[in-house]
Amino acid sequence: MTQDTIKNLLPKFIESLKSKGRSPATVLAYRSDLEQLTGYLLKRERATPDQVKPEDLDSFRDQLLADKYTPKSVSRKLNAVKTFFRWMITENAISFDPSSSVAHPKIDNALPKFLSQLEYRALRDVVRNDVRIAAIVELILQTGLRISEVANLKLERSKDGSLKIESYATQPERTAPLNKPAQEVLDSYMKIRPKSDSPYVFISKNGKPLAVRNIRASISRYMQRAELPNYSVNDLRTTFMVENLKAGVDIVLLSQVSGHKRLSTTERYLELAQITEPGKKQVLVEL
Repeated sequence: MTQDTIKNLLPKFIESLKSKGRSPATVLAYRSDLEQLTGYLLKRERATPDQVKPEDLDSFRDQLLADKYTPKSVSRKLNAVKTFFRWMITENAISFDPSSSVAHPKIDNALPKFLSQLEYRALRDVVRNDVRIAAIVELILQTGLRISEVANLKLERSKDGSLKIESYATQPERTAPLNKPAQEVLDSYMKIRPKSDSPYVFISKNGKPLAVRNIRASISRYMQRAELPNYSVNDLRTTFMVENLKAGVDIVLLSQVSGHKRLSTTERYLELAQITEPGKKQVLVEL
């Protein structure tokens, strides 16, 4: 059995995630979370995986909570930790998985948030002069794209009044229709987009694709300016779901456009929209 260090095993694990087609955002998150774990374990003089005990991982979880990470964030980090140790089992780096008995923190399953019409109009007002971010905000509101899908959107995929979302991880390829507001704001951005050979729609002044974290940070700043500090970019996608359900859009169509693998995932938004019987409209609403 190999006695390679955790620090040396981590890059190999990351490469295995990439080879399985995991999304760039997922790979980035796993790397960040596991580098945090590695640093913590080294402080406890746990350099190789066989030295790690369940109490070390319990302590890591408790330290994260003490450092004011939310239970949801800690749970996500633990998922990365558990996946990493299961991978080490398959690679014969360890014979015992110390993470298997580590419990997740209790998470309050509060309903997701969505913006009212007044609130998302206020957000539009403050981003109006930032054409790139305005286009991103509008695309999410009008198509329900995930932030990672916005970041990975390619020029060749935005044609004929629709967006083709590439398959990634476990998500199959799908098409999202572009309504008039979304098409107009995207056209406005393309007029000022920096000249670049980059295949990505949203790029920096240097022609590099915008990273998810940069998009998230930019929209967060505009949320603050619009006096909407309790919302995040993820709530824009929820707003898309709720407004379409309220408008009577067919739930199967909405599930397909939003990229939900199961209809039951879309059905969870019915309670949020206060809808008991979904409609049958076959056209998305314009927010």
